[in-house]
Amino acid sequence: MPLHQVSGRSRLGLALSLLTVLLWGLLAIALKIVLQELDPFTVTWFRFTVSGILLGGYLASRHKLPTWQQLRKVSLPIFLVAVGGLTLNYILFLIGVGKTSANNAQVITQIAPVIMGMASLVIFKEKYNYKQWGGVAILVCGLLLFSHDQVRSLITSFDTYMWGNALLVLGAIVWAFYGLAQKQLLLNLPSASVLLCLYLSASTLLAPMAHPQRVLTLSALPLTALIFCAFNTLIAYGAFAAALEHWEASRVSAVITLAPLVTLVASAILTNFVPQFLPPSPLTWLGYLGAIAVVFGSMVISLGANRNP
Repeated sequence: MPLHQVSGRSRLGLALSLLTVLLWGLLAIALKIVLQELDPFTVTWFRFTVSGILLGGYLASRHKLPTWQQLRKVSLPIFLVAVGGLTLNYILFLIGVGKTSANNAQVITQIAPVIMGMASLVIFKEKYNYKQWGGVAILVCGLLLFSHDQVRSLITSFDTYMWGNALLVLGAIVWAFYGLAQKQLLLNLPSASVLLCLYLSASTLLAPMAHPQRVLTLSALPLTALIFCAFNTLIAYGAFAAALEHWEASRVSAVITLAPLVTLVASAILTNFVPQFLPPSPLTWLGYLGAIAVVFGSMVISLGANRNP
């Protein structure tokens, strides 16, 4: 089976990856706020539905909706893996955020791009040199230090955090399958068309479990956060999908591990304004040291590759 090849526009791939980092870093905080008043299935259904409608309208206005001839070329098993992985990741991540914290959830899910990056070395024949493997080691150590304070929370609320973290790990694993499946779907469809099919399929799948009427009962801040989450889905995953067109999956996966740092900074600021929706989640110096290690390790992985002449 032929494999997807990147365009080689590495700077554009990096820019799109950084946009994804910013939006995903803020997403965990917005979801934590929304979950105070809305269930995970309704939140996820709303995000997919709004994103699907907006993206479908945009593609229709530009006469770029996928044709039946294009859709027939798509591998159904790979598409089902992508839909299932994305939908499960959204649900599991939401439940995990609700049971732990935005910082904790964002850190735990960073094993997803690590898994995706490792798998891409085999599936897409990408390669790491010794510098990049050193970056992987630094990144892993940084993630362990960064989550130090959250691990300590297991002592005081063991059941809640163990259950929440287990779901976050499972969600990270299925996301890696989604990411790899989406990259392969780009063989037959543009990234926007792939996302449109994924959003509408996931929305239909979740519709029986959603309660749309509850959206109308939300207070101002959760409603604003929910709308942000819907647009975040459209823009962030659009940027992520486009990044995979221009840059190797292993490098994209390395850059998006920076998302916890955005979450950490934003949480520290917003906690002072909305403590009733976003309880404080402080870090010790070990946590901040881990954050620096994550940044450095990610940069080594993404920028340490050998350049072809």
